[in-house]
Amino acid sequence: MKRAYRVISLLTLSLSASAAQPVFLANPMQGTDSTFEFSHGNTYPAIALPFPMNVWAPYTQPARDSFYYQYRQNRIRGIRQTHQPSPWIADYANFSLMPVSGRLAVTEDDRASVFRHDTESARPSYYRVRLDTWKAVVEVTPTERAARFRFTFEEGGDAYVVLDAFDNGSSVEIVPGQNKVLGVCRNNHGGVPDNFANHFVVVFDRPFVAYGTWTPETVRTNDTKRADKHVGAWFRFQLRPGEAVNCKVASSYISPAQAQRNLDREIGNADFDTVLRRADARWNEVLGRIRVEGGTEEQQRTFYTALYRSLIFPHRFHEYDENGKAVYFSPYDGKVHEGHLYTDTGFWDTFRASHPLYNLLFPELSAEMMRGLLAAYDQSGWLPSWSSPGHRDCMIGNHAFSLLADAWVKGITNFDAGKAVEAMVHDANTQAPDHCRSIGRDGAEFYKKIGYAPYPEVREATAKTLEYAYDDFCAAVLARAIGRDKEAAAFARRAMNYTNVFDRESGFVRGRKSDGTWCENFDPTEWGGPFTEGNSWHWTWSVFHDVPGLVRLLGGDEAFGRKLDGVFYTPPDVNVGTYGRMIHEMTEMVALNMGQYAHGNQPIQHAIYLYNYVGQPWKTQSRVRQVMTLLYQPTPDGWCGDEDTGQMSSWYVFSALGFYPVCPGTPEYVIGSPLFDRATIALPNGREFVIVASQNGPQRPYIRGATLNGQPFNKTYLTHQEILNGGELVFEMTSAPSKWGTAPESRPGSAMSALSLMSSQTGKPQ
Repeated sequence: MKRAYRVISLLTLSLSASAAQPVFLANPMQGTDSTFEFSHGNTYPAIALPFPMNVWAPYTQPARDSFYYQYRQNRIRGIRQTHQPSPWIADYANFSLMPVSGRLAVTEDDRASVFRHDTESARPSYYRVRLDTWKAVVEVTPTERAARFRFTFEEGGDAYVVLDAFDNGSSVEIVPGQNKVLGVCRNNHGGVPDNFANHFVVVFDRPFVAYGTWTPETVRTNDTKRADKHVGAWFRFQLRPGEAVNCKVASSYISPAQAQRNLDREIGNADFDTVLRRADARWNEVLGRIRVEGGTEEQQRTFYTALYRSLIFPHRFHEYDENGKAVYFSPYDGKVHEGHLYTDTGFWDTFRASHPLYNLLFPELSAEMMRGLLAAYDQSGWLPSWSSPGHRDCMIGNHAFSLLADAWVKGITNFDAGKAVEAMVHDANTQAPDHCRSIGRDGAEFYKKIGYAPYPEVREATAKTLEYAYDDFCAAVLARAIGRDKEAAAFARRAMNYTNVFDRESGFVRGRKSDGTWCENFDPTEWGGPFTEGNSWHWTWSVFHDVPGLVRLLGGDEAFGRKLDGVFYTPPDVNVGTYGRMIHEMTEMVALNMGQYAHGNQPIQHAIYLYNYVGQPWKTQSRVRQVMTLLYQPTPDGWCGDEDTGQMSSWYVFSALGFYPVCPGTPEYVIGSPLFDRATIALPNGREFVIVASQNGPQRPYIRGATLNGQPFNKTYLTHQEILNGGELVFEMTSAPSKWGTAPESRPGSAMSALSLMSSQTGKPQ
């Protein structure tokens, strides 16, 4: 049964009062009621600006616990600077601040305070909580690389602020005459060079009455410098009841001087309320690029929460030097470079919908991201797959290929496409190094020689084959677009390798041995083995680039439709397979009770849209609306699995608008069922694209007819250029399935077929 949650303060504004300010509709608490065993999002209250360098969040668990904010807990240990993209990747470069009163308490257990959710408030730009133990209120509001804190002490007297620089090597230096503390923290979970450090500066608005340093074993008074495995600092103030201590904080991966520069540039002399107004305005501008009307208040809150979550990652890793030039410390080679770099994201998740969303709404930022990918290749010899902040050994595929191709075909061409193809050729043909199997290709020699990754010689071999084939398609698209026809032809041939792991007899993709025989004892509900976080029911649909080819393999339109129906009608039974136990993704699929459909994980999230390819669009419309309505809520248990750095949110954003990018690397979106009566996208070119759902309602998910700019529109797909042209797409909604979009000419096509027809034209998207 779904928990009943108290509505978070500051989210209780009426819809009419806050409609013009979407920042008040986004709920950072959505998804925070998660545990290791069951994910409702695995999120934390991320207080930040869009695509920030730093995020601020409370933490209830010990600092090294990557599930560090758990909604059901009742003690807060501090407000930390965080960069964590996922609890499965964990955090790095953390330090925290915490007020205490009456007595000095420095360790995280001793300083932890009881709190209640009814005195906790959050929106993307602001967090506030009352610490009952210390009778103090904490508030924080962010900039990209800095933040303002306000600590209000109800009883006055001895008031302390405790800084914790965390473990793995840290240092502090107090400058009493400037009410300042400098520090360094080095905590991480990998993906950094030996000289990695986060330099931070904290400046208070009043002098210290007393100060000192601490380690978990000792506390020193009047000590200004300390370096050890785990150190911190403390500051005492003498206050009247109700007085506040304010401080401003910034950090840098480059140097202490750069941290001070970030503080001066982003905050300067601005007080807390000024920084908060700026943060609210920034979020309202960014979230307001999509305006939705109609639907319920819960649906509007869910939409803007999803849009906010889509824009928290990836994180900026660059800063601005004394001349205003973008520079960054590289987590790949440990040197400082000019340019832009983004990190803390896994492309296995985000290539599907997050990056297509950035290409639509933020093409200039997307171009910076693409150039950053190529910089990572220059500095490390590999394109990233999962970065946090450097290469992390997590997940599969070469999905930087998808990001680069999708950007190019959508007109984002101001990056070195020649170098991108060079990197693709290298990574697609080079065995992954032992220390990081997520870069290059695990099983590369097998894949080149026999056309697939064999099992058990290669872990997760069938899933890898499917994703390599799709990534080869993306490489072919970019190579063909810039006139690299030889490379394009080679990649296009390998894009058909998905057929080598499809078993016509069973009608599923399967594990295949290196001698060409199929692995024995096949069970489509068995997880693991040749698959990644799923089973054959989930992975059979991972042929984004050649759905018509998959339709033929499955026996044609009707057979394909029946097979896809089977996903939802087959009982949610689980064979744990090589996992040996129920992992959280399995438990979440069973809890959904939607058959073998596992929306809580990525491999099958696009499958609902595939009915359009076989003339059954009404099934897509019904299923998409069902998922949006049942599996997303603006509450602490608001997702049905890991939110995954924006992917699950971006799925919702696109789906609520009425279309979805089934095959990134192509300029097409497949039509679903618009959730809102009206949605307006403010495009970067100054135009607007409006989606209207006429006669919409909870029981009217089906499309009876459509017009685009007043002309009949019968396609079940939409092109990127049609959106960029601006205008109005009107759907007439109805309560029963219709024949709209069922004609063969209405269907999305084969991206592989389109690739074969592409003419190469150097430097231009096709």
